[in-house]
Amino acid sequence: MAVGARSGHDEPEDRPSSDGVPVEAESDGGSPGGGSTAVKKPRSFWKELPLLIGIALILALLIKTFLVQAFSIPSDSMQNTLQRGDRVLVDKLTPWFGSEPERGEVVVFHDPGGWLEDTATPEPNAVQKFLSFIGLMPSAEEKDLIKRVIAVGGDTVQCKKNGPVTVNGKALDDKSFIFEGNSACDDEPFGPIHVPEGRIWVMGDHRQNSLDSRYHQELPGQGTVSTDEVVGRAVVVAWPINRWATLPVPETFDQPGLNAAASAAVPGALGVAGALPLVFWRRRRLTRGRTAG
Repeated sequence: MAVGARSGHDEPEDRPSSDGVPVEAESDGGSPGGGSTAVKKPRSFWKELPLLIGIALILALLIKTFLVQAFSIPSDSMQNTLQRGDRVLVDKLTPWFGSEPERGEVVVFHDPGGWLEDTATPEPNAVQKFLSFIGLMPSAEEKDLIKRVIAVGGDTVQCKKNGPVTVNGKALDDKSFIFEGNSACDDEPFGPIHVPEGRIWVMGDHRQNSLDSRYHQELPGQGTVSTDEVVGRAVVVAWPINRWATLPVPETFDQPGLNAAASAAVPGALGVAGALPLVFWRRRRLTRGRTAG
């Protein structure tokens, strides 16, 4: 039998009594009369279990609200990146710090209005509702979508038949992530579309099976989605285990010159800002001259 190390101050051990029943050890800080105090018994596991469950549920709710949330993929619109039935974890933390969606990211967003009006949502039971509320199960009631961000506020995006998708005049090499055999947009060419600030243009990776921004240009926003509707970025496929994978941004979205249009506007804006004080100073001088005359 293994024996643990003892400290420098030997502590009294329980010793058997004459009738075989253990006698409680005397306390070092006993009463002056030599009396002993009973050692406090630990609480029963079953009494602490409800407290542990409550803490776990609170932590799960906080994590779901502020950090990450699980979502289930209900369709084939993001194949082969995501398959129907996959569970993805969505980062909800970075938007709290003002982070905006970026090109190439896979994001989950609420229905902007009219995108899923003909899509029936299953009616979950009470247990499913509770597990969804605390984040231990993907929500089945909320009408959320998952697509890839193609263009952000300030971008100009378009795609002609038989051609690639272009952002600010730069062609995207999407062969690494769109569904094998799909064209960039032959089923629904579009553009040029100027994406307003605070909005994004999204498309599914399975281009010929995705009702994305292209198909909602008649709605308010002309197919773009407000960043306020974005829940967060999908960062990893968590289930099933054999499909575990991260969801990085494809290299084509990091190509030089993609931000050329946005960066070209910066010098102009700075020039206007620098000229304004000079204009005001000159007008003030002219006004003073006329007053003095």
